[in-house]
Amino acid sequence: MKLALRELVRRPGRFATATVILTLIAVLLMFLGGLLDGLIRESTGAIRAQSGDLIVYSDTAQASFLRSRIEPDTRATVDAVDGVERTGGIGVVQLGARVPGNGPRDLASVALFGYEIAPDGVPDVPADGQAWADDILKADGVEVGDELLLGPARSPVTVAGFVSDTPYNSQGSLWASPATWRTVLTANRPDAQLADDVFQSLIVEVAPGADVGDVATAIDAATGDTETFTIDDAINAIPGVEEQQGTFNQIIGVTVVIGLVVIALFFALLTVERTGLYGVLKALGARSGTIFAGVVAQAVAVTLVAAVVAGGLALLLDAVIPPGSIPLLVTPTRIVTSTVLLLVAAIVGCAFSLRRVLRVDPASAIGSGS
Repeated sequence: MKLALRELVRRPGRFATATVILTLIAVLLMFLGGLLDGLIRESTGAIRAQSGDLIVYSDTAQASFLRSRIEPDTRATVDAVDGVERTGGIGVVQLGARVPGNGPRDLASVALFGYEIAPDGVPDVPADGQAWADDILKADGVEVGDELLLGPARSPVTVAGFVSDTPYNSQGSLWASPATWRTVLTANRPDAQLADDVFQSLIVEVAPGADVGDVATAIDAATGDTETFTIDDAINAIPGVEEQQGTFNQIIGVTVVIGLVVIALFFALLTVERTGLYGVLKALGARSGTIFAGVVAQAVAVTLVAAVVAGGLALLLDAVIPPGSIPLLVTPTRIVTSTVLLLVAAIVGCAFSLRRVLRVDPASAIGSGS
């Protein structure tokens, strides 16, 4: 193994091609993973930020705010369930927003929430006519104090301040009072207007010591017309989230396989070139396992170098890409995961060289090389 690592140091040019190709593959792998993480973040932020434990929809809504309706009597039933500490109504309307200083057709896509229980990182309910804006909207030129005109009715909502990591379905969120939400909903979606005290959904805080799953089951049994989700289940139920994850994971898997093939071909060719050398080593008493361990050590070293360079490039991309343009989120966890996948591919790829190493005969290898 020492001999293999010494070769890496003394003859780095022999491994340059494989390192460059693996670096490009690693950058692609990390970029795809970061893009997946960014898309999921921008689709689920508003749900992830909820400080409650459960979300209650009507049973025909298919976990969609827009299709759900929670009447006051249903809410009263939920409030009476053992283990429920308190509930808060929530609703959303998705519209285009005219931003001061932007062109009349340059609309920002927003999701206006009316809420009673403040999500994590969101202040208490603002005054009517005002809203807290997700900072993703800064990319659309939104500033504190701006009066946004929402929807075809151009309903005015003033930005009271910014919050972070609360987008919904890749739209910048606005967090307003229930009264503001109802006013905007009625003006712009008259077919979807709701009576007073009717919300699209309920956020439920479970009492300390109560089992969240048991409380969810009890709520649905008590009302007979609701479907209750934990926060994690509600995130996965958002339309498109599981499909995005499945598609990107398949692409990431194919990318890992490409890395495996590159490593396998490179070290297979390298093994052919070294047949004479391996024959000499075996004649001197080296075991096939020791020789193969050297091959694996070289593959791991090359992969680690490629991953380190790729990680730096991925972080640089994340830093220079303007916020709001591409939903890229490169995290240390994603870099480590991508590196581990490539290391596994490197070890598996080297396995294709094992058979050739085992078949090297010292006498014939030395003879053919003389």
